[in-house]
Amino acid sequence: MELVGRPATELAAAVRAGETTATEVVRAHLDHLAEVEHRLGAFVSTRRRAALGEAAVVDARDDRFALPLAGVPIAIKDVVDVSGEPTRYGSRATSKDPASHDHPIVKRLRKAGAVVIGKTRCPELSLWGTSDDLDGTAVSPWDPTRSAGGSSGGSGGAVAAGIVPLALGSDGLGSVRIPAAACGAVGIEPGTDVAGVELGGQPHWFGMSRFGPIATTVADAALMLDVIAGSTTLRDVRPVERELNVAVSWKAAAPGVVVTSAWREAAIEAGRLLNHAGHAVVHEDPPYDRQMVQACIARWTQGAGADVAALDLDVDELQPRTRAHLGAGERLAKVAPVREEDALRWRERVAPFFEDYDVLITPAFARTQPAAGAWHTKPWAANIAANLSTYPFFAAWNLADLPAAVVPLWEDGGRPLSVQIVAGPGREALVLSVAAQLEALVPWSRHAPGWGIDA
Repeated sequence: MELVGRPATELAAAVRAGETTATEVVRAHLDHLAEVEHRLGAFVSTRRRAALGEAAVVDARDDRFALPLAGVPIAIKDVVDVSGEPTRYGSRATSKDPASHDHPIVKRLRKAGAVVIGKTRCPELSLWGTSDDLDGTAVSPWDPTRSAGGSSGGSGGAVAAGIVPLALGSDGLGSVRIPAAACGAVGIEPGTDVAGVELGGQPHWFGMSRFGPIATTVADAALMLDVIAGSTTLRDVRPVERELNVAVSWKAAAPGVVVTSAWREAAIEAGRLLNHAGHAVVHEDPPYDRQMVQACIARWTQGAGADVAALDLDVDELQPRTRAHLGAGERLAKVAPVREEDALRWRERVAPFFEDYDVLITPAFARTQPAAGAWHTKPWAANIAANLSTYPFFAAWNLADLPAAVVPLWEDGGRPLSVQIVAGPGREALVLSVAAQLEALVPWSRHAPGWGIDA
């Protein structure tokens, strides 16, 4: 059977049924990685020998017939400890020493039968919406002249090129949703109390960050999210069983950002599709305000300083753009320090919106993601401008701690156009259900063409 390109749910079912083995599945994906990675730039390390050994362990497990991710190859963003591999956070300033143990999320994935085949590229300290370093640039498989996004860009590229059916990312200001959208994949950032990210024993970026999956199907994303959340309630995505109140908005959260027509039309078309499916759809903007934007920027800049302290890094070894970002955070902390009440105020402000509407649909981007290249060599101001002008739709929902997902809708000039789905607190299952409904209404191409995938 053809293995590369199949969804994770199908691969795991085949391994459980004895139609193939975990070793065969992992070897096929490692071979595909070796064929295409030189064009993709998604990985900072690969684990061929270790992964094949771990696949053999899965094949020998007495409980393999019950493993939800039996033999499924996965990739892990290089901010998460994988035993035997360094965790570099996209930075030369971090230690080269290998991790001595797996992160709890990795333990959950392994327990479910998944096999880690490598670690994926991200920008330094996950600060940016592009993923490049001194050793390479993660590009979008749909258009290699464009960035794979960030900060989980390597994970997004690896999934879209069929190297893995599932990859782990982390999302503090859109870092799962950005690469998923840039690479025509599905990505979800969960909300309150689900898969929170910590660094140095503290909530990352003052509680804004969550781990999340990147996949090519909603069912795959739901299964991985369920596993990393330590849950059993999200993997079976239920159909939408009632008429929903849906708000569609293409207003950028940050003032002055222009949303181009293709991305605006993507959100409108998603609204049309949901309306034809029987939902009540209106154009309504969330109550964005400057205080929310300022609170997000405070966490973005001052969170970088907290990361440097937690990792005990030498500031002089960091990239110039990172040092400038730290300086901005230090200056901002003197006049506008991070305050929990700012997040609480925004959550209270937006709560009535999600009492009136079950879900919000927005474009994923305001314009096409930045060109692929050495963004780590560009000035801080250029990086800031690229991020704020392209990705204005994500940070508000990290601050509100609400679940949000992106799904591709169609293509424009060979590049995917995606929309974001947001719902109220604790409604991850609803976000997944609406994502699955859009998937059924407009089935997307699961992989970019030109990467040797037939499935």
